[in-house]
Amino acid sequence: MITPRIDIVHPDELTGADLGLWSELRAATVTTANPFMSAQFSRAVGRTRPDTRVAVLRHRGTPVGYFPYQRSPWGHGRALGLGVSDCQGAVLHPDVLLDPRQLMRACDLNAWEFNHLEDGQDLFLPYATGQFASPVIDLSEGFAHYENHLRAHARGFLKSARAQERRMGRNLGPVRFVYDERDPAALRTLIAWKSDHYRRTGRRDPFARPWIAQLVDQLAATGTPDCSGTLSVLYAADRPVAAHFGLRSRTVFSCWFPSYDRSLAAYSPGRVLYLRMIEAAAESGIRLFDFGRGEAAYKNSFKTGDLLVHEGALRTVGVGAAAHWLRREPVRAAHRLLRGHPALKNAAVRTLKAVGTLRGRKDAERQT
Repeated sequence: MITPRIDIVHPDELTGADLGLWSELRAATVTTANPFMSAQFSRAVGRTRPDTRVAVLRHRGTPVGYFPYQRSPWGHGRALGLGVSDCQGAVLHPDVLLDPRQLMRACDLNAWEFNHLEDGQDLFLPYATGQFASPVIDLSEGFAHYENHLRAHARGFLKSARAQERRMGRNLGPVRFVYDERDPAALRTLIAWKSDHYRRTGRRDPFARPWIAQLVDQLAATGTPDCSGTLSVLYAADRPVAAHFGLRSRTVFSCWFPSYDRSLAAYSPGRVLYLRMIEAAAESGIRLFDFGRGEAAYKNSFKTGDLLVHEGALRTVGVGAAAHWLRREPVRAAHRLLRGHPALKNAAVRTLKAVGTLRGRKDAERQT
C-alpha cells in the first residue's frame, strides 16, 4: 500500500504531466469517466473561484492522487463546484492508503461538504448521510438497441416525441438539430430561458452569480477528450426552440442546463431535443448518458437505469467543525423532511411558484 505525501496547489499550477496522470488514474479506476471529475473541470472552476485548491498526493515524487476542493476563510471545505457539479470526489491510485482526517489536516479543513459524491468513493462514503438516484441511459450497445428499449418500455413516449417533431416541422418550418453548436447567441438564448425558468418557479438563478456564468463561458470554450462543453440546439425554421448545455468526456455525457421556448411548449421541444441528443451522443462514442440527480417524469421515461450519488460532510473536531454543523445540518434535515413527506414537498413547491409569480409581477412593473 502507498502512504502519500500531500502538497496543496492551485489548479492552474497543475503541470501537463499532472493532467495526463489525472486522466490515467481515472481510466484505471472507473469504467466511465464523468467530465465533472476531470482535471479540466477543476481548472475551469479555479479560474472563476479563487478559493479553489487541489491536494496532490505524491509517493516518491510521483503523483498518485488528486483531491480538488474549495476552502472558505474559516476552513469550511466544499466539493469542487458544489451547487453545480454533478459528480464529486477524489482521483486516487487504487493502492493509496489514506486517513481522511490526514487529508483534512493537509488541506487545512475542519469540514468538507459534498452533495453529488460519486459511488465508489470509499474514503468519504462513511460520512454520507443520504443517497440519491441519478438516472442514466446505457448506450454501450448503440442507439438502435436503446430505441428498441424505448419501444418495449415507453412506446407511447417515443411515438409521441416522433409525432411532435413531425408536427413542429409542418407548422413551424424545417426542423434542424445541431449537436455541438458554437454560436454564442444560441448559448445566450439558452441562459435567458433558463434564468426565466428559475425566477418563474421561485428558485435562485445560478446565472445571477458571476462565477457560475463565467464557469459556463469557460467550459463552452473547453474542448478536450476528458471534458468538453457541448451546446446542443433544436431549430425550427432556423428559430431555436430548445437547447441544452452539458459536458462530455470520451464515454460520458453529463446533462446540465436544459431549457426551451415556453411559447412552443405544446410541441414538447425539450423531449424532441433530448431524443436527438441521445442519438448523436451514441454516434459520437458516448457509452453513458447521465441526467444527473433529481426527480423528473421525463428522466424516468428516458432512463435505462440509475447510478447512486451521495450527500454528507466529513468533519473534524473543534469550534470550526461545530460551526459548520450548526450552519448546514438543520438545512439538510429540513430538506430530508420535505423529501420524505410528499404533502410537505408539494406545499414547498407551491410556495416557490407563488414567489416566482410575485417576482414576475415586480419585473413587469419595473419594465412599465
